[in-house]
Amino acid sequence: MNETITPLIPVRMVNEYVYCPRLAYMMWVQGEFAHSADTVEGAIRHKRVDKEGGKLPTETSEEPETIHARSVSLSSETLGITAKIDLVEGVGVEVQPVDYKKGKRPHVPAGAYAPERVQVCAQGLLLREYGYEVDHGYLYFVGSKERVKVAFDEELLAETLAAIEGLRGLSQEDTPPPPLVDSPKCGRCSLIGICLPDEVGLLTQQRIDVRPIYPQAETALPLYVQSPASYVRKDGEQLIIEENREKVAEARLMDTSQVVLFGHCGMSTPALHECCKRQIPVTFMSYGGWFIGHCVGTGHHNVQTRTDQYRASFDDTACLHLARRLVTAKIQNCRTLLRRNWKDDGEEGDKAPAELLTGLKNDMLQAARTHSLQALLGVEGNAARRYFEQLIAMISPEKRTVAGRFDFNGRNRRPPKDPINALLSFAYAMLTREWTVTLSAVGLDPYRGFYHQMRFARPALALDMMEPFRPLVADSAVITAINNGEVRQEDFIIASTGCNLKAPGRKRFIAAFERRMNQEVTHPIFNYRLSYRRLFEVQARLLTRFLSGEIPRYPTFVTR
Repeated sequence: MNETITPLIPVRMVNEYVYCPRLAYMMWVQGEFAHSADTVEGAIRHKRVDKEGGKLPTETSEEPETIHARSVSLSSETLGITAKIDLVEGVGVEVQPVDYKKGKRPHVPAGAYAPERVQVCAQGLLLREYGYEVDHGYLYFVGSKERVKVAFDEELLAETLAAIEGLRGLSQEDTPPPPLVDSPKCGRCSLIGICLPDEVGLLTQQRIDVRPIYPQAETALPLYVQSPASYVRKDGEQLIIEENREKVAEARLMDTSQVVLFGHCGMSTPALHECCKRQIPVTFMSYGGWFIGHCVGTGHHNVQTRTDQYRASFDDTACLHLARRLVTAKIQNCRTLLRRNWKDDGEEGDKAPAELLTGLKNDMLQAARTHSLQALLGVEGNAARRYFEQLIAMISPEKRTVAGRFDFNGRNRRPPKDPINALLSFAYAMLTREWTVTLSAVGLDPYRGFYHQMRFARPALALDMMEPFRPLVADSAVITAINNGEVRQEDFIIASTGCNLKAPGRKRFIAAFERRMNQEVTHPIFNYRLSYRRLFEVQARLLTRFLSGEIPRYPTFVTR
């Protein structure tokens, strides 16, 4: 029988465990991390002490040696921990660890908070394992330039050993511990957007409201490269775009959220390596706009999330539960889009016909009551027919010349035969790419779905998750681009074999799609505002919470 071997626990994770067990689990076991202003500032403050090569004396001499060693790495199989100590100082065998903290000294009775005191105590235990005499350590607060002495008394030693053992036991669990309830710690936590403590608390009835998430400004944007002659290379902290070996554009890596290459665009190996290291996805589209695939670094290493996903995907009941919610939300959002954007001049003026809205509402109710995926496919097909037959009514009458041969009795594709179908196909390919990247980033497998059937090279889960957002993002971007005159009739090549969007029109449509992705909406359950791109991540993480059993059901997004 094989025993589970727990790797050595980083001492900084012991600090996180004392601060919040859920945070420690997510960071160490699940591999989650997100930078915040505090973590970036802390990294800058540590630059002086984070130097490789710090060593302690290996031999003792008759004269006690003064020790002043920075960035000392120590490990102990007995204690089961490892650490890089910022500074070790002392004389002979009597030494003290010094741990640097970026902020100011807190004015509390113990001189510092428990997580920091436990962390420096664990460093002292490591030094004891190496034969040194250590009865106290120091915390150095860079913000106030003060040292706080931490005595390693019996109480602190017991607390430290209990924290190490507690985190070791927690690491064997399949799910993280529950989030803190209404804790002031959550507000400054860099993982608040991953942990979703208030959202999970609301969905499990642990609290009655949700504190809004205030994410950092989303300054990073996708970089789209369309010209077949384009080549992307790295130059320092920038990506340089060249055509025929002449520079035509540049983008800072820190301002790039993903790189999207169309057709035969090339990219250098150093540029690709840097994107992988920075977790910047590189996605590949055909020249016509079909999503081909994407590459990232080593990927998300939380295997348990994918295990939960695969387990649920083989459960017919779980698949039907998720599929019904996703399809119902899609139909409801289609109905809302028609109601809001109806522009047909009929007897009811600018109001969508009551018969159409009633039919879609009945489709919603029927989708929620289906007893099989096959029946659900039929209901979705009927609802799609109603919706697409009237899609033309959301386009301004004076702009309908763009529609060309548009006559919607159903979608046509591969290749699309008219301009609107061409735009919809391109928009859906863009939406599939966005969801594939998002699902991969949170640790899910985009190719194992619950509603869409598995097929070679088909991102089934991405197609599942995008269902409620087809009308809200893709269809809305198409309608807006046509009504605003951003895409015109001359932007298409129409032939007997199909209809294609020209490069200038595609560039303008991509801008319209990105505007939609960056538009802020109010979440109907949590009542805070966030962009669609951020919303995708929140919904993906809520799916992981549902699959792990943390929340009783997956909350879909429906607009009001």
